[in-house]
Amino acid sequence: MGGSEPCGGRLKIRAARLINPSHAKLPKMTRPPSEEYRKGLIYAFSCYLLWGLFPLYWFPITHSGMGADQILAQRICWSAVFSSAVLLMMRQAGPLLRAVRDRRLLLAFVCSAAAISVNWLVYLWAITHDHVLDASLGYFIAPLVNVLLGRIFFKEKLGFVQIAAVLLAVTGILWLAVPAGRLPWVSLLLAASFGVYGLLRKLAPLDALSGMTLETLLMLPFALGYLGLKAVQGGLVFGGLGAVPMAVLIGSGAVTVVPLLMFAAAAKRIALGDLGMIQYISPSIQFFLGLTLFGEAFSTQRFAGYLWVWLGVAVYVYGVVRTGKKRNKAV
Repeated sequence: MGGSEPCGGRLKIRAARLINPSHAKLPKMTRPPSEEYRKGLIYAFSCYLLWGLFPLYWFPITHSGMGADQILAQRICWSAVFSSAVLLMMRQAGPLLRAVRDRRLLLAFVCSAAAISVNWLVYLWAITHDHVLDASLGYFIAPLVNVLLGRIFFKEKLGFVQIAAVLLAVTGILWLAVPAGRLPWVSLLLAASFGVYGLLRKLAPLDALSGMTLETLLMLPFALGYLGLKAVQGGLVFGGLGAVPMAVLIGSGAVTVVPLLMFAAAAKRIALGDLGMIQYISPSIQFFLGLTLFGEAFSTQRFAGYLWVWLGVAVYVYGVVRTGKKRNKAV
């Protein structure tokens, strides 16, 4: 008797296929989210929460007298040390060594290292010069930049919703730029550099840890050279730092690498649409910190510009949700 029920169940499914093939997939639709999917959500929320709290992490060093240039060089050095140590402990050096021997792949990573260096430098400058709100705007715009890059380089089709989202964001940027007489260059540089970085990493596939290790090792000679030059000129700011700012610099390697590994773990477990919506946690937290902790001014005119961008983001998220629902129905 115990074996007759599974057999009957299989016969019912086969009968359902003959009558209507879509019925055979109904049991999958009612299956609850897997444990791996839940883990993916935890990794994603944790990753974007940490990225959102970055201004808070760097806050102790913003008034230490160290410029964004030296902070960047220190971050590269400590990130290279931490990522290399983790890579060796996990015994995953093979992919990195293969990438070094591949000239085309290595060139792609030289370019991606340059792109992420620009992104880090602009972000650190924004934090140390009271432009956290501009930084948050940049990461609100970033997904829309990805949409444009996908259209330009991969000929991805843009639907009405995506076009509307991009146009609304452009309207917000112009709203901010015209009265002020200048473009919000911090926001645009962050969005563009991060978009180019994502594009290059897509063209040069390598796991997150190996890729970050290779990029930081490629940047390491320049970072060490710059710090050495500053030391010779007597302008190196490190030995005179207090305990907390120095701990922030040394810990920057772990703070850089750990969220990246969480992101990679999340991307393997959850849908990209879900990941795309969760990512807005990060700029939202940064925006809140810019208003409260950093006390940045936020005029009505500036709010109107941000509102256009947020409207574009809302339209983009609506498109992601609608596409996800259509795919679920198709399954």
